[in-house]
Amino acid sequence: MEIDSQALTICEVTEDGGTIVLGFTDTAGNPASVRLPLSQVGTLALVLPDLISRALRTRFGDHTLRYAYPLTSWTVEPSTDPATGMITLGTEDGFSVCFSMPRELQGELAEALLTEPPTGTTTLAS
Repeated sequence: MEIDSQALTICEVTEDGGTIVLGFTDTAGNPASVRLPLSQVGTLALVLPDLISRALRTRFGDHTLRYAYPLTSWTVEPSTDPATGMITLGTEDGFSVCFSMPRELQGELAEALLTEPPTGTTTLAS
């Protein structure tokens, strides 16, 4: 069954936290919903950024395009693993993603952020 969505209407978590519910209105105005177990939502969260970038690149014929979220906050905190830290990046509208990072990578990121960006289209990456 395919649903052509006209509008996303709800995004909810079930009481037990095991399922995410996404509600839609289809193009005929009928309500529909998708219930996804937490394990599938985690997978979906991993693939969505790449799908958005691929869609933009395909639609506009520009392989350099990507969807960029405006970063407005960050938090660095310890992990239960002493060799790893965590960094959470967030936007003003409440979107946030937490990454675990080996200590060595944290140092490399700090150095890259302190380095004057090169002119042109060169990208710093680890």
